[in-house]
Amino acid sequence: MNFIQTRGNDENKLQSVTFSQAILAPIASFGGLYVPQELPELGEAFLQKHMNSSYKTLAADMLARFEIDIAQDVIDKALDLYDAFDDASNPVPVVKVKENLYVSELYHGPTRAFKDMALQPFGVVLSSIAQERNENYLILAATSGDTGPAALETFKNRANVQVACLYPDGGTSDVQRLQMVTEDAENLKVIGIHGVFDDAQNALKHLLASEEFKKALKEKNVSLSAANSVNFGRIIFQIIYHIHSYLELVRQNAISMGEKVYLNVPSGNFGNALGGYYAWKMGLPVEKIIISSNENNILTKLIKTGKYDLRENAVVGTTSPAMDILKSSNVERILFDLFGDVRTKELMQSLEVNNFYELNAEELTKLQVSFDADFCNGEEGKAYIKDTFENDGYLMDPHTATCMKSFETCSNPEIKTIAYSTAEWTKFSPVIANALTGEKDAQDIDALKSISKVANLDIPSMIQGLFTKEVVQNTIIEKEEIEKEILKFL
Repeated sequence: MNFIQTRGNDENKLQSVTFSQAILAPIASFGGLYVPQELPELGEAFLQKHMNSSYKTLAADMLARFEIDIAQDVIDKALDLYDAFDDASNPVPVVKVKENLYVSELYHGPTRAFKDMALQPFGVVLSSIAQERNENYLILAATSGDTGPAALETFKNRANVQVACLYPDGGTSDVQRLQMVTEDAENLKVIGIHGVFDDAQNALKHLLASEEFKKALKEKNVSLSAANSVNFGRIIFQIIYHIHSYLELVRQNAISMGEKVYLNVPSGNFGNALGGYYAWKMGLPVEKIIISSNENNILTKLIKTGKYDLRENAVVGTTSPAMDILKSSNVERILFDLFGDVRTKELMQSLEVNNFYELNAEELTKLQVSFDADFCNGEEGKAYIKDTFENDGYLMDPHTATCMKSFETCSNPEIKTIAYSTAEWTKFSPVIANALTGEKDAQDIDALKSISKVANLDIPSMIQGLFTKEVVQNTIIEKEEIEKEILKFL
């Protein structure tokens, strides 16, 4: 299968590229992204075939349907990393929380967040391609808290790869920050910036498109790629767990095969939701995808009004910081799928120049066929955390809690909902401790102990050990210094 470009072709790039080409150089013509030329059709026969399959077997077959140009032994090696999750036989448990509400727990990997689901295998695939080509790659990552730790974890000490990870100083939880700044592999560089996630992501996109930066890298015999979800190498692995979660509901006799469900996704950069959208288009029975946001509710406004308006908006710091994002990169891929490359280019260029675009009435109607949305503020989220723990015995993080409001406001109670839990409680313990006990301004380690006691849960060793590890990544700079700092690292 080949991949085409969301904003059309500028005649400087190939009209279509292979999967490996798309993931090695993920920015397409006019600053656009790569998308599959067509999606494979799975249908009920595919679902029936995998009723009793392991997650790895399902994943291998789904990847095979895309006919990607990656050797099977590399794919097998990549998927084997799921064996190191909490339960090798079921790396993504799906748990009933309320009547008609099931939570797909995507956080059982090494960094306790859903980014492991895609980045663990992606690291193997990209490094293997680089070695096969005898090329060296700089992988850029911009993070609001979870992509960074997952990217560093998967790429550390891998051959032919170096990673520069950008994060907003003060914009992540302490655990997320410690997961990054204690990484000591020589091929990793962690850079804190004075700014917000959008500043880090804008810098990443600028460098990916900068011919001058690429020329400087070429002089060092280094090529450029990215670990963010602008890279389809991330998205392809995010389709799989939506299919798995649906099959889990069938296995649990919660639904019958072919019955439609809601997919309720806490959304920041929209990659998780995009994976569900592609799964739906490939044949997964879905009623609608519900987008759950925090106070940075730009996606809610888009889906409700058709307006993507950044003109008078600034990122607000919230209790769910991984979603403190205004420019959600993967919305572009939805625009392309619904409206084509000419209109997508027009809309995205308007956003870049004017900080604004607006869908017409017909386009908004088309978007709303697939999506609904609501947002949840921090106090509401903490109330949902407390209520769900005390009344349902289920402990969730503040990002997952945003799904609880949209479950109430956007879904038909007769239709089952799969909500996606994107991070373990350990990643945001001060917020959860405040929700459960009322304690304020607790340090992460104290909040972890408090929650562990109240909920009778052990603190995972990979989290507990962070607080005694040496901090080795101390760089914090102005965003204007990013390029210079990366070149110095190389």
